[in-house]
Amino acid sequence: MGWTGSLGDLVVPVAVVFLSLWGLFQKVPVFDCFLEGAAGGIRTAVRILPALVGLMTAVSMFRASGALDVLTWALRPLAGLAGFPEEAIPLALLRPVSGSGALVIFEDILANCGPDSFAGRVASVLQGSTETTFYTIAVYYGAVKVSRTRHTLPAAVVGDLTGFIASALLVRFFFGP
Repeated sequence: MGWTGSLGDLVVPVAVVFLSLWGLFQKVPVFDCFLEGAAGGIRTAVRILPALVGLMTAVSMFRASGALDVLTWALRPLAGLAGFPEEAIPLALLRPVSGSGALVIFEDILANCGPDSFAGRVASVLQGSTETTFYTIAVYYGAVKVSRTRHTLPAAVVGDLTGFIASALLVRFFFGP
């Protein structure tokens, strides 16, 4: 693997040792600070767990019920007008909700259409340039106990739609149909 692989493997341990020694040099109770941070992390995980379980359950029910297939079928004409490949519609629908679910669909697109196909390229750009919007809102707003999201959701959905359309347009512009 060469020296770069070995150097990369050392970054985290060297950083931990450096920060620990720096804390000791500054007379900071390093282990107590570590325990305090770990306890805060566990409290945060417990606080956001209900939102995560609810989101995962909803995504599983959405896929298992066949609703994803029905919605994909219904959106095909609109996607065709926008120049968006129909194979990537399920990815566009699931990406804002579930990163792991979107990854499964993304891998399926690459396996069935190929990475150099129009659908594979659009799916690649879409996967790399959009966010798991609903997951992010649920987790981060849940962690800081924000209950009124005001304009966050509409703005994020518009951003996702822009990313979906731009992925198809830019792939077509740079690689052709």
